[in-house]
Amino acid sequence: MATRLPLFPLSTVLVPGLVLPLHIFEQRYRILVQALMDLPEGAPRHFGVIATRPGGDPETLDGLYGVGCTAQIREVTPYDDGRFDLVTVGNLRFRLEGLDEEAGAPYHTGLVDLLEEDDGPGDLDAVAELVGLRFAAYRDRLRVEQSGVPTDPRVLSYLVAAAAVLELPERQSLLEAPSTHERLTAELALLKREIGLLDAFNSLPAVELTKEPFTPN
Repeated sequence: MATRLPLFPLSTVLVPGLVLPLHIFEQRYRILVQALMDLPEGAPRHFGVIATRPGGDPETLDGLYGVGCTAQIREVTPYDDGRFDLVTVGNLRFRLEGLDEEAGAPYHTGLVDLLEEDDGPGDLDAVAELVGLRFAAYRDRLRVEQSGVPTDPRVLSYLVAAAAVLELPERQSLLEAPSTHERLTAELALLKREIGLLDAFNSLPAVELTKEPFTPN
């Protein structure tokens, strides 16, 4: 049975574990945040972040990708004029089945199914080890400070999806991967390609590596 979830369409992909700061200034999303803050103590204060399709209309279902990620509110800074600064963390993936046209809210309310996290077939630890080594080599090419990689394959898969310099459709494809094994396998190929490009051109990509923190939840 589909769950109702307030939605925040963005031109970015949120993955589980990624810290996402947001500045809330648009009126309908001020109303959304205030509604979440007014929930009883202990109630989950989260909403769904879903990426908008390039060139699509974010006000329509066709303009949104089919899989998003819930954002848990960790910190709220209210301003006197009604704006908010939020610190959120990606938590659970969901599939968007439709929009609740009768929700009566100024923001989208999605009808969503939460997605299970499947390890998938194959030797997960072996492919995770390869991805960890290749990701370290990739960060070395980018001259990014090395701080080690997670040992949990699922956490590693989402860290790479969040931190690698990728076009939005590629990052979205990693979010949508049916299993951790398939996500890591795809990342092996993507990292190999990116390392090859960096070696060939001996330069940093035009897009900066994400500077947002990542947490294993």
